[in-house]
Amino acid sequence: MVHEAADVPGGPRSLDTVGVQFNEERLISDAGLVIAATLAERLGVEELVNESIWLPYRTPGAALPGRKVMTLVHGMLAGVDSIDDMNLLRAGSTQVILGHRVMAPSTLGTFLRAFTFGHVRQLDRVLDVAFARAWEAGAGPGELPLVVDLDSFIGEVHGYEKQGAGYG
Repeated sequence: MVHEAADVPGGPRSLDTVGVQFNEERLISDAGLVIAATLAERLGVEELVNESIWLPYRTPGAALPGRKVMTLVHGMLAGVDSIDDMNLLRAGSTQVILGHRVMAPSTLGTFLRAFTFGHVRQLDRVLDVAFARAWEAGAGPGELPLVVDLDSFIGEVHGYEKQGAGYG
């Protein structure tokens, strides 16, 4: 059975109103994403990215950076490891539970190619503000210290024009 967009009327008004039932295997490929999508919606991550990422006006892929970043984040959470695999989020009714339209892999590639090292720093600000919002919402440990260990990926880069890489 293939589900069309018409099968699901318009999606929920808020992700807080979504109830997940595991009664059909093919409706939503990664239903666990609803938790991450709800958290991102409550923290206002998409809007925060739209306010923080500044690509020049005529740069291809510059429009709707929040929606593109959310698509990339949800794809990574679903185990996607390449731009082409981002189509996973476009299967069935998955994008209905994400709270945003899932962007096409080619659009995401164009968006990422426009990034410089400065844009990565802008995303660092998004992370800082999102953590602060989560903390204010009660995600912190109260009076106890909190240690967040984020391991970055270290990968080989190619080309002399690669920003942020001294050699490699």
